[in-house]
Amino acid sequence: MSKIYDVIILGAGPAGLAAGLYAGRSRLSTLIIEKGQDGGQIAITDEIENYPGQIVEGESGPSLIARMTQQAEKFGAERVSDTIKEVQLEGDVKVLKSEKNEYQGKNVIIATGAYSRPIGCKGEAEFMGKGVSYCATCDANFFEDFEVYVVGGGDSAVEEAMYLTKFARKVTIIHRRNELRAAKSIQEKAFANPKIDFFWDSVVEEVYGDDILQGMIVKNVKTGETRKVEADPEDGMFGLFGFIGTVPNSKLFEGIIDMDERGYIKTDEDMHTNIPGVYAAGDVRIKSLRQVVTAAADGAIAAVQVERSMSDYF
Repeated sequence: MSKIYDVIILGAGPAGLAAGLYAGRSRLSTLIIEKGQDGGQIAITDEIENYPGQIVEGESGPSLIARMTQQAEKFGAERVSDTIKEVQLEGDVKVLKSEKNEYQGKNVIIATGAYSRPIGCKGEAEFMGKGVSYCATCDANFFEDFEVYVVGGGDSAVEEAMYLTKFARKVTIIHRRNELRAAKSIQEKAFANPKIDFFWDSVVEEVYGDDILQGMIVKNVKTGETRKVEADPEDGMFGLFGFIGTVPNSKLFEGIIDMDERGYIKTDEDMHTNIPGVYAAGDVRIKSLRQVVTAAADGAIAAVQVERSMSDYF
Protein backbone atom coordinates (compact mmCIF):
# COMPACT_ATOMS: atom_id res chain seq x y z
CA MET A 1 0.00 0.00 0.00
CA SER A 2 1.29 3.48 -0.84
CA LYS A 3 2.01 6.02 1.86
CA ILE A 4 -0.99 7.87 3.24
CA TYR A 5 -0.02 11.53 3.71
CA ASP A 6 -1.63 13.83 6.21
CA VAL A 7 -2.12 16.31 3.38
CA ILE A 8 -1.56 16.39 -0.36
CA ILE A 9 -1.25 19.80 -1.98
CA LEU A 10 -2.05 20.14 -5.67
CA GLY A 11 -0.05 22.99 -7.15
CA ALA A 12 3.19 24.76 -6.27
CA GLY A 13 2.26 28.38 -6.79
CA PRO A 14 2.25 30.86 -3.88
CA ALA A 15 -0.83 29.21 -2.35
CA GLY A 16 0.51 25.67 -2.61
CA LEU A 17 3.99 26.55 -1.38
CA ALA A 18 2.64 28.55 1.56
CA ALA A 19 0.40 25.60 2.43
CA GLY A 20 3.40 23.28 2.20
CA LEU A 21 5.44 25.54 4.45
CA TYR A 22 2.75 25.72 7.13
CA ALA A 23 1.85 22.04 6.91
CA GLY A 24 5.45 20.92 7.09
CA ARG A 25 6.20 23.24 9.98
CA SER A 26 3.22 21.70 11.82
CA ARG A 27 4.91 18.29 11.45
CA LEU A 28 2.27 17.00 9.05
CA SER A 29 3.43 14.53 6.41
CA THR A 30 3.05 16.67 3.32
CA LEU A 31 3.25 16.03 -0.42
CA ILE A 32 3.20 18.80 -3.02
CA ILE A 33 2.31 17.72 -6.56
CA GLU A 34 3.08 20.12 -9.41
CA LYS A 35 2.82 19.31 -13.10
CA GLY A 36 4.87 22.25 -14.36
CA GLN A 37 7.23 24.84 -12.92
CA ASP A 38 6.83 26.25 -9.44
CA GLY A 39 5.12 29.60 -9.14
CA GLY A 40 2.24 29.40 -11.59
CA GLN A 41 1.53 32.80 -13.14
CA ILE A 42 3.91 34.63 -10.85
CA ALA A 43 6.81 32.63 -12.28
CA ILE A 44 6.46 34.58 -15.52
CA THR A 45 6.16 37.99 -13.86
CA ASP A 46 9.18 40.18 -14.41
CA GLU A 47 8.70 42.67 -11.60
CA ILE A 48 6.90 42.59 -8.26
CA GLU A 49 6.38 45.77 -6.26
CA ASN A 50 3.58 45.02 -3.79
CA TYR A 51 4.48 41.83 -1.92
CA PRO A 52 5.15 42.65 1.75
CA GLY A 53 8.72 41.89 2.74
CA GLN A 54 10.01 41.54 -0.80
CA ILE A 55 13.42 42.81 -1.88
CA VAL A 56 12.68 46.51 -2.19
CA GLU A 57 15.50 47.15 -4.67
CA GLY A 58 13.90 44.74 -7.14
CA GLU A 59 12.00 41.46 -6.94
CA SER A 60 10.96 39.16 -9.77
CA GLY A 61 8.42 36.36 -9.72
CA PRO A 62 11.07 33.65 -10.11
CA SER A 63 13.26 35.05 -7.31
CA LEU A 64 10.32 35.22 -4.89
CA ILE A 65 9.10 31.74 -5.77
CA ALA A 66 12.59 30.27 -5.41
CA ARG A 67 12.69 31.37 -1.78
CA MET A 68 9.16 30.07 -1.16
CA THR A 69 10.17 26.69 -2.59
CA GLN A 70 13.24 26.53 -0.34
CA GLN A 71 11.13 27.34 2.72
CA ALA A 72 8.60 24.59 1.98
CA GLU A 73 11.39 22.05 1.45
CA LYS A 74 13.17 23.18 4.64
CA PHE A 75 10.20 22.04 6.70
CA GLY A 76 10.00 18.63 5.08
CA ALA A 77 7.37 18.95 2.34
CA GLU A 78 7.95 16.18 -0.19
CA ARG A 79 7.79 16.99 -3.89
CA VAL A 80 6.51 15.12 -6.94
CA SER A 81 6.30 16.27 -10.57
CA ASP A 82 3.16 14.65 -11.99
CA THR A 83 -0.19 15.34 -13.65
CA ILE A 84 -3.28 14.15 -11.81
CA LYS A 85 -5.95 12.71 -14.09
CA GLU A 86 -8.54 11.40 -11.62
CA VAL A 87 -9.56 12.11 -8.04
CA GLN A 88 -11.61 10.26 -5.43
CA LEU A 89 -12.24 12.75 -2.66
CA GLU A 90 -14.98 11.17 -0.56
CA GLY A 91 -14.13 9.21 2.56
CA ASP A 92 -11.34 9.43 5.12
CA VAL A 93 -8.57 8.75 2.61
CA LYS A 94 -8.51 10.75 -0.63
CA VAL A 95 -7.03 9.15 -3.75
CA LEU A 96 -5.35 11.07 -6.56
CA LYS A 97 -4.35 9.19 -9.69
CA SER A 98 -2.01 10.05 -12.55
CA GLU A 99 -1.32 7.84 -15.56
CA LYS A 100 1.29 5.82 -13.67
CA ASN A 101 0.96 6.64 -9.98
CA GLU A 102 -1.56 6.80 -7.17
CA TYR A 103 -1.32 9.13 -4.18
CA GLN A 104 -3.29 8.89 -0.94
CA GLY A 105 -3.91 11.55 1.68
CA LYS A 106 -6.21 12.24 4.58
CA ASN A 107 -6.63 15.82 3.34
CA VAL A 108 -6.23 17.60 0.02
CA ILE A 109 -5.53 21.27 -0.62
CA ILE A 110 -6.36 22.32 -4.18
CA ALA A 111 -4.03 25.14 -5.23
CA THR A 112 -4.08 24.60 -8.98
CA GLY A 113 -4.38 28.29 -9.85
CA ALA A 114 -5.67 29.76 -13.08
CA TYR A 115 -4.43 30.46 -16.61
CA SER A 116 -4.70 33.30 -19.08
CA ARG A 117 -8.01 33.70 -20.85
CA PRO A 118 -7.75 33.49 -24.66
CA ILE A 119 -8.37 36.66 -26.64
CA GLY A 120 -11.16 34.86 -28.48
CA CYS A 121 -10.42 35.92 -32.05
CA LYS A 122 -10.35 33.86 -35.22
CA GLY A 123 -6.92 32.38 -35.94
CA GLU A 124 -5.67 32.85 -32.37
CA ALA A 125 -4.67 29.24 -31.75
CA GLU A 126 -2.88 29.04 -35.10
CA PHE A 127 -0.57 31.93 -34.21
CA MET A 128 0.16 31.11 -30.56
CA GLY A 129 3.93 31.26 -30.28
CA LYS A 130 4.10 32.82 -33.75
CA GLY A 131 3.20 36.36 -32.71
CA VAL A 132 0.37 35.74 -30.23
CA SER A 133 1.46 35.51 -26.59
CA TYR A 134 0.12 35.78 -23.06
CA CYS A 135 3.43 36.35 -21.31
CA ALA A 136 5.41 39.54 -21.79
CA THR A 137 8.26 38.32 -19.62
CA CYS A 138 8.59 35.19 -21.74
CA ASP A 139 8.36 36.73 -25.18
CA ALA A 140 9.08 40.46 -25.04
CA ASN A 141 12.66 40.06 -26.24
CA PHE A 142 11.38 38.49 -29.48
CA PHE A 143 9.85 41.86 -30.36
CA GLU A 144 12.87 44.09 -29.90
CA ASP A 145 12.17 47.29 -31.93
CA PHE A 146 8.91 45.84 -33.32
CA GLU A 147 5.36 47.07 -32.83
CA VAL A 148 3.20 45.16 -30.38
CA TYR A 149 -0.44 45.26 -29.30
CA VAL A 150 -1.88 44.43 -25.90
CA VAL A 151 -5.49 43.33 -25.41
CA GLY A 152 -7.03 44.30 -22.08
CA GLY A 153 -7.51 47.25 -19.76
CA GLY A 154 -6.92 45.96 -16.24
CA ASP A 155 -3.87 46.16 -14.00
CA SER A 156 -2.07 43.23 -15.63
CA ALA A 157 -2.67 44.45 -19.18
CA VAL A 158 -1.40 47.96 -18.52
CA GLU A 159 1.56 46.80 -16.42
CA GLU A 160 2.60 44.32 -19.09
CA ALA A 161 2.19 47.00 -21.76
CA MET A 162 4.61 49.21 -19.87
CA TYR A 163 7.05 46.34 -19.53
CA LEU A 164 6.85 45.73 -23.28
CA THR A 165 7.90 49.33 -23.96
CA LYS A 166 11.36 48.30 -22.77
CA PHE A 167 11.63 46.20 -25.92
CA ALA A 168 9.10 47.29 -28.55
CA ARG A 169 9.31 50.61 -30.33
CA LYS A 170 5.57 51.11 -29.91
CA VAL A 171 2.86 49.47 -27.79
CA THR A 172 -0.85 49.89 -28.51
CA ILE A 173 -3.41 48.89 -25.89
CA ILE A 174 -6.66 47.55 -27.37
CA HIS A 175 -9.54 47.87 -24.92
CA ARG A 176 -13.22 47.18 -25.46
CA ARG A 177 -14.23 50.16 -23.29
CA ASN A 178 -13.43 53.86 -23.52
CA GLU A 179 -11.46 53.93 -20.28
CA LEU A 180 -9.04 51.63 -18.52
CA ARG A 181 -9.95 49.50 -15.49
CA ALA A 182 -6.43 49.55 -14.08
CA ALA A 183 -5.61 51.35 -10.84
CA LYS A 184 -5.24 55.10 -11.28
CA SER A 185 -1.56 55.04 -10.36
CA ILE A 186 -0.91 52.48 -13.10
CA GLN A 187 -2.99 54.43 -15.63
CA GLU A 188 -1.02 57.60 -14.95
CA LYS A 189 2.25 55.83 -15.77
CA ALA A 190 0.79 54.45 -18.99
CA PHE A 191 -0.60 57.77 -20.18
CA ALA A 192 2.75 59.41 -19.47
CA ASN A 193 4.66 56.82 -21.49
CA PRO A 194 5.30 58.18 -25.01
CA LYS A 195 5.58 54.67 -26.45
CA ILE A 196 2.01 53.69 -25.50
CA ASP A 197 -1.02 54.33 -27.71
CA PHE A 198 -4.65 53.19 -27.44
CA PHE A 199 -7.44 51.67 -29.51
CA TRP A 200 -10.56 52.48 -27.49
CA ASP A 201 -13.91 50.64 -27.73
CA SER A 202 -12.20 47.94 -29.77
CA VAL A 203 -11.77 44.17 -29.95
CA VAL A 204 -9.61 41.90 -32.11
CA GLU A 205 -11.82 39.86 -34.44
CA GLU A 206 -9.22 37.98 -36.45
CA VAL A 207 -5.48 37.47 -36.81
CA TYR A 208 -3.73 36.22 -39.94
CA GLY A 209 -0.41 35.82 -41.72
CA ASP A 210 1.91 33.41 -43.50
CA ASP A 211 3.19 31.18 -40.67
CA ILE A 212 3.81 34.26 -38.48
CA LEU A 213 1.45 37.02 -37.33
CA GLN A 214 1.33 39.70 -40.00
CA GLY A 215 -2.11 41.23 -39.71
CA MET A 216 -5.31 41.50 -37.71
CA ILE A 217 -8.81 42.89 -37.98
CA VAL A 218 -9.89 45.20 -35.16
CA LYS A 219 -13.55 46.08 -34.68
CA ASN A 220 -15.01 49.15 -32.99
CA VAL A 221 -17.75 47.78 -30.73
CA LYS A 222 -19.72 51.05 -30.81
CA THR A 223 -19.69 51.84 -34.51
CA GLY A 224 -19.23 48.35 -35.92
CA GLU A 225 -16.45 49.63 -38.15
CA THR A 226 -13.42 47.42 -38.73
CA ARG A 227 -9.85 48.28 -39.54
CA LYS A 228 -6.96 46.21 -40.81
CA VAL A 229 -3.74 46.40 -38.89
CA GLU A 230 -0.77 45.05 -40.80
CA ALA A 231 2.89 44.67 -39.94
CA ASP A 232 5.39 47.23 -41.13
CA PRO A 233 6.88 45.79 -44.36
CA GLU A 234 10.39 46.11 -42.94
CA ASP A 235 9.39 44.15 -39.81
CA GLY A 236 7.35 41.46 -41.48
CA MET A 237 5.39 40.76 -38.28
CA PHE A 238 4.14 42.24 -35.01
CA GLY A 239 3.22 40.95 -31.56
CA LEU A 240 -0.20 40.53 -29.97
CA PHE A 241 -0.38 39.95 -26.22
CA GLY A 242 -3.57 38.97 -24.42
CA PHE A 243 -4.21 40.00 -20.81
CA ILE A 244 -7.98 39.77 -20.32
CA GLY A 245 -8.31 37.75 -17.18
CA THR A 246 -7.92 34.19 -16.08
CA VAL A 247 -9.67 30.81 -16.19
CA PRO A 248 -9.44 28.53 -13.14
CA ASN A 249 -7.64 25.20 -13.39
CA SER A 250 -10.57 23.33 -11.91
CA LYS A 251 -11.84 21.06 -14.69
CA LEU A 252 -10.57 17.98 -12.86
CA PHE A 253 -13.06 18.69 -10.07
CA GLU A 254 -16.18 19.43 -12.14
CA GLY A 255 -19.21 17.61 -10.78
CA ILE A 256 -17.32 16.77 -7.59
CA ILE A 257 -16.70 20.08 -5.83
CA ASP A 258 -19.10 23.02 -5.72
CA MET A 259 -18.11 25.82 -8.12
CA ASP A 260 -19.58 28.99 -9.56
CA GLU A 261 -20.62 29.35 -13.19
CA ARG A 262 -17.07 30.29 -14.21
CA GLY A 263 -15.49 27.25 -12.59
CA TYR A 264 -14.02 28.91 -9.51
CA ILE A 265 -14.26 26.70 -6.42
CA LYS A 266 -16.56 27.75 -3.60
CA THR A 267 -15.01 27.85 -0.11
CA ASP A 268 -15.78 29.40 3.24
CA GLU A 269 -13.37 31.88 4.81
CA ASP A 270 -11.29 28.99 6.16
CA MET A 271 -10.84 27.43 2.69
CA HIS A 272 -13.19 24.47 3.29
CA THR A 273 -14.98 23.17 0.19
CA ASN A 274 -18.23 21.21 0.33
CA ILE A 275 -16.27 17.98 0.83
CA PRO A 276 -14.81 17.27 4.28
CA GLY A 277 -11.03 17.18 4.21
CA VAL A 278 -10.81 19.03 0.89
CA TYR A 279 -9.71 22.67 0.78
CA ALA A 280 -9.06 25.19 -2.00
CA ALA A 281 -6.57 28.06 -1.91
CA GLY A 282 -5.35 30.77 -4.24
CA ASP A 283 -6.56 31.79 -7.67
CA VAL A 284 -8.64 28.63 -8.21
CA ARG A 285 -11.22 29.67 -5.61
CA ILE A 286 -13.83 32.43 -5.56
CA LYS A 287 -12.28 35.57 -4.11
CA SER A 288 -12.27 39.33 -4.59
CA LEU A 289 -8.51 39.79 -5.04
CA ARG A 290 -6.12 37.47 -6.85
CA GLN A 291 -2.62 38.48 -5.80
CA VAL A 292 0.45 36.67 -4.49
CA VAL A 293 -0.19 37.97 -0.99
CA THR A 294 -3.78 36.67 -0.88
CA ALA A 295 -2.78 33.33 -2.41
CA ALA A 296 -0.13 32.85 0.26
CA ALA A 297 -2.65 33.76 2.95
CA ASP A 298 -5.13 31.23 1.57
CA GLY A 299 -2.50 28.50 1.62
CA ALA A 300 -1.55 29.27 5.20
CA ILE A 301 -5.17 29.22 6.34
CA ALA A 302 -5.87 25.93 4.56
CA ALA A 303 -2.83 24.24 6.10
CA VAL A 304 -3.71 25.45 9.60
CA GLN A 305 -7.24 24.11 9.13
CA VAL A 306 -5.79 20.73 8.15
CA GLU A 307 -3.57 20.71 11.23
CA ARG A 308 -6.52 21.51 13.49
CA SER A 309 -8.64 18.80 11.94
CA MET A 310 -5.81 16.30 12.36
CA SER A 311 -5.50 17.17 16.06
CA ASP A 312 -8.99 15.74 16.51
CA TYR A 313 -7.48 12.32 15.92
CA PHE A 314 -5.36 12.54 19.07
